Amino acid sequence: MNAAETLASESRTNWLSWLRRELAPFPGRDATTLRLVAGVVLVTIISMALQVPEAPLSAYMVFFVTKANRALTTLAGILLMLGATVGIAASLFLYQYTFDYPQLRIPVMATMVFVGMYLSRAFVIGPLGFAIGFVVAMTQSVAETVPDAESLVRALLWLWVIVVYPIALTVVISHIAAPVAKAPARAEAKKTLFKADAFTNPAHVRFALKVTLAAMTCYILYTGVDWPGIHTAFITCCFIALESTGATLRKGWLRLIGCLTGGSLGFLAILYLVPHMESIALLVLLTGAVSAFAGWVAAGSERISYAGLQIAFAFFMCIFQGFAPATDFDTIRDRLVGIILGILMTSFVFRYIWPEREVAIQTVQTLVRG
Repeated sequence: MNAAETLASESRTNWLSWLRRELAPFPGRDATTLRLVAGVVLVTIISMALQVPEAPLSAYMVFFVTKANRALTTLAGILLMLGATVGIAASLFLYQYTFDYPQLRIPVMATMVFVGMYLSRAFVIGPLGFAIGFVVAMTQSVAETVPDAESLVRALLWLWVIVVYPIALTVVISHIAAPVAKAPARAEAKKTLFKADAFTNPAHVRFALKVTLAAMTCYILYTGVDWPGIHTAFITCCFIALESTGATLRKGWLRLIGCLTGGSLGFLAILYLVPHMESIALLVLLTGAVSAFAGWVAAGSERISYAGLQIAFAFFMCIFQGFAPATDFDTIRDRLVGIILGILMTSFVFRYIWPEREVAIQTVQTLVRG
């Protein structure tokens, strides 16, 4: 065996050892996974029985909201429900002026992406600011797909139901089954809505501008070529963006790996299992089994947890294509293309425009705290 083969063998061994460590059980991981499976199973039954549209998004919200303990899950749920409510209400108000005027709608979308991403870093409750900005921007992008204003209003109200009911269900499950967090010692501090460097650190504005540039470029590209199926590019740009360039790229890779895994599972299920399903019970069993795998990954450390969320979402997008057995593979293709486009665009922008290094960010944070 030559030196190159030896190095490759050692790399594979090290990678497999790392993966085994990341997938190993630890206290609380199995309980979190069970809560995720229970939430997804209940959402599947409710969405299929009551014919609630966009079941993939409802099922994914269970993964998105579930945290390690009851307090964190409840806080995340309240912030997301509030953000979705305010965002959809704001979008309905803005549509009075933008529905028939795409030349106004695009600047509004860009502005809301910027505001959401800026608040995600400068606001004390960053997730709330991000949720409002993202929901407004995303809902403003659907005007081209609806025939009239009445259908648009109906779609946005349904979206509120699609997002809020699984969040509320997840919070209830957490109060029944999730552990209670130990109360940490609180340091007295001056209460304020914004962080100490919110208006003095130019990195916040630059970060928001970079995400806005990447997301809106993707939106213009897939709108220009009339390929709305790859709208996940816009979502990817917003969701993988982190403070440093390296962290953003790592999150992008986790999103891609998770999507490929979940999409492959969905492809195999549609090919071999779904055509033979004749009842909701079989769909629930399939969804619960894959949710258990994705949930185990999602309940792991920060090094792999984001991949678990993407495994779940990609699989849900494949399986839940309506209220009948799904056999369309275009969804898998479009989602992968959209994610790849979003990762490439975000990587390019973050690498070459105002790149932020982790060491520099840690230094600034230390100075602010000091």
